Amino acid sequence: MSSPSIHTQTTNAPGVSLREFRSIDYIPHTERHGHPFSQFTLWFGGNLQITAIVTGALTVVLGGDVVWSLVGLLTGQILGAAVMALHAIQGPRFGMPQMIISRVQFGVYGAVIPLVLACLMYIGFSASGTVLAGQAMAQLLHVGNSTGMMLFSAIIIVVAILGYRVIHKLGKLASVMGILAFAWLFVTLLLSNDVATLLHNRHFTLSSFLLAVSLSASWQLAFCPYVSDYSRYLPHTVSARSVFSAAFCGTVLGTQASMTLGVFAAAIAGSAFSGNEVSYIVGLGNSGAMAMVIYFAICFGKITFTTMNAYGSFMSLTTIVCGFRKTTAIGQRTRTLFVVTMVGLSCAIALLSEPDFLKSFTHFLLLLLACFIPWSAMSLTDYYLISRGKVDIPALSAPHGRYGRWNGYGIAVYLLGLAIQVPFVANAFWQGGLTWLFGGNDISWIIGWFFTAILYYSLRRFDRRRLPEQTRLP
Repeated sequence: MSSPSIHTQTTNAPGVSLREFRSIDYIPHTERHGHPFSQFTLWFGGNLQITAIVTGALTVVLGGDVVWSLVGLLTGQILGAAVMALHAIQGPRFGMPQMIISRVQFGVYGAVIPLVLACLMYIGFSASGTVLAGQAMAQLLHVGNSTGMMLFSAIIIVVAILGYRVIHKLGKLASVMGILAFAWLFVTLLLSNDVATLLHNRHFTLSSFLLAVSLSASWQLAFCPYVSDYSRYLPHTVSARSVFSAAFCGTVLGTQASMTLGVFAAAIAGSAFSGNEVSYIVGLGNSGAMAMVIYFAICFGKITFTTMNAYGSFMSLTTIVCGFRKTTAIGQRTRTLFVVTMVGLSCAIALLSEPDFLKSFTHFLLLLLACFIPWSAMSLTDYYLISRGKVDIPALSAPHGRYGRWNGYGIAVYLLGLAIQVPFVANAFWQGGLTWLFGGNDISWIIGWFFTAILYYSLRRFDRRRLPEQTRLP
């Protein structure tokens, strides 16, 4: 995890401005700011939210017990968050968004492949978040669910346009509000229900355990394509250990707390939980004024992550457009247009898919794994074992440069990484022929990650491009 050799001089960051004016371009050392602890508050506060609660509840809704669901969820958190936090280290080292670095492995034009998939991921997660936040906002403002979703989307547009600093400030506020709200919900749940009885109900099945592991691992791995977007302004001198620890601990603690609450809530509610997720969770906090506080906390918690998804979709779309235009940045009007477009698509999907949300979201999470596992394996293998953190930043925007237009080697390895997962994918859209070995569960993410990493490293000699001897800055 040692930092690459960079020949530059770090100076103090400029004055604080809430509005961000950079997009996918390199962040000079004179503009770096912040402390690694901001990574903890961002990922801890962002994960204390209703979608994580619903995801944890799925383990019980789909047949699991309480104890082994919690163990499986924690196992998946640790595995997925370790990979996610390794990506977080790339932010301060490169000073650029996560997905533009994919041009190293895929080529300047070839990176469009994972970028399009990233856009789909951001839109999907934003849509699912908008459904739940819209329900909460509707209750809070006494309006219809559709109106609540549209109002929520309008807030997301404003915050995403403002950008990096505002998102981190929201993460800090979300941490405080999330701790207070979740403490209240846990206390009332423990006092009003016999949790001990639930904990005695243990019936381990491999199928349910692997489902819990896959759900939580996919939750964490889905952050990989944008985690370094929110660490790229950190000074390049911060230690890799501190960035890793802050991101890892924040995301594991926040997500596990939310999913634990979801497991208990679903176990207590039984069939009454599905379709009434938000109202049931709020009902744990009793009625009246406290219910309104919980609704507000749910809305605020969803603003953080839904904004991150909108921001990530804007960054990915910008990377695609700038790649073909051979530019490194866009103007504020284009930024606003991109944000409005991506959030608008998410809101439209949310308005259409609300009745079937829980089922669709499960399928979306599991199918998402197959697309980003080989990308993650290639990115980390390249960074830690092949290029060792050295990148030619100007060449990332030059199709005729070191990284080329299309890197056939990288694309071929990526496609093989996808193909090896096919027999092990278990989803409503595809049931692999070997899933019966694991109780019908999806373990393609484990096989795909290690297979792709080994393949990309062992066949590196087929990549004829010359690696930079040191990092080159703009």
